[in-house]
Amino acid sequence: MAKYGKWILGGLGWVLGGPIGVILGLVLGSMFDAMQSGKYEYPGNATQPGDFGVSLLVLSAAVMKADEKVLKSELEYVKAFLYRQFGPEKGEQLVLLLRDLLESPINLQEVSVQIRYYMDHPSRLQLVHYLFGIALADGQSHPRELQVIRTICTYLGVSEVDFQSIKAMFVKETDSAYQILEISPDASDEEVHKAYRRLAVKYHPDKVSHLGEDVQRAAKEKFQKLNQAYQDIKKQRGLK
Repeated sequence: MAKYGKWILGGLGWVLGGPIGVILGLVLGSMFDAMQSGKYEYPGNATQPGDFGVSLLVLSAAVMKADEKVLKSELEYVKAFLYRQFGPEKGEQLVLLLRDLLESPINLQEVSVQIRYYMDHPSRLQLVHYLFGIALADGQSHPRELQVIRTICTYLGVSEVDFQSIKAMFVKETDSAYQILEISPDASDEEVHKAYRRLAVKYHPDKVSHLGEDVQRAAKEKFQKLNQAYQDIKKQRGLK
């Protein structure tokens, strides 16, 4: 357990119980007894940075195992992704935990339902954004991995529209900009403006400020992709 450092014990709350707690027990050994005894019990159900991080890793492991194989090259891409998003020190701790999680059984439905119960909607959207980033870390779109993310979204209570919007930020198609704004190409100019204003509120980085600077930084990247999609559509239509 020591190899994961203070990060794994800092700021953890509801993840120490339920299906995720069981998975952590399998990979952290003796820590499970402490979970059951209530030593690490967290008062309240607010999502903490540690809760978000562990939830991300558990779901990421499920996505990476979707095609029934985890290539060394894929793990290296994910390692680079985690280092870039969380910094070298925390990134290394996340990679170590991820390696163990890849060897552990994961009940996708039970884990996702637990996350849905405790995590607010903006944080769940950011979680899905991370999953797409990891799934496409090697520059390829794997159908099975995308299907697992769609299944996760269903259990998380993330709508198909939200799924398609976030997917379009990573998988580029002819109408990706419109998909990001959750509208069709035949939408009116006014509908384009309204869609942007609505999503600017939904995807604003402040929505996940409670999860720490690392997550908020990634949320800003997502917000930039929304802005870029809006600018692209305005340019195509000659709008100001």
